[in-house]
Amino acid sequence: MPSVPTANHQPQTPVKKKTVKRKVGTSIRALDKVVSPDFQDISFAGWTGKVVEVSGKKSPFKYFVEWDDSVVDSMPESYVKRCEDQQIYHKWACLTDTDFEAIE
Repeated sequence: MPSVPTANHQPQTPVKKKTVKRKVGTSIRALDKVVSPDFQDISFAGWTGKVVEVSGKKSPFKYFVEWDDSVVDSMPESYVKRCEDQQIYHKWACLTDTDFEAIE
């Protein structure tokens, strides 16, 4: 009777899950140094919002932030217009974990 090959069972290294600093739903405030990635003359300093999506397989992760209504209502009209002209959604921004702090 022919022998059946056996599988070589070696212990597998556990796959590390990505470790994000902030999860979806986290309220955040943009740090003083942060400017719009699309318009370097627009400061996001102090703007507040919520993380609505996290993207990336490793750090630095991309955090999609939806700005609070109070921030949207006080955005410079020139920023909103420039976003519209370039088909950018002005109520959201993509930030990295070094661009903001969590708030309660």
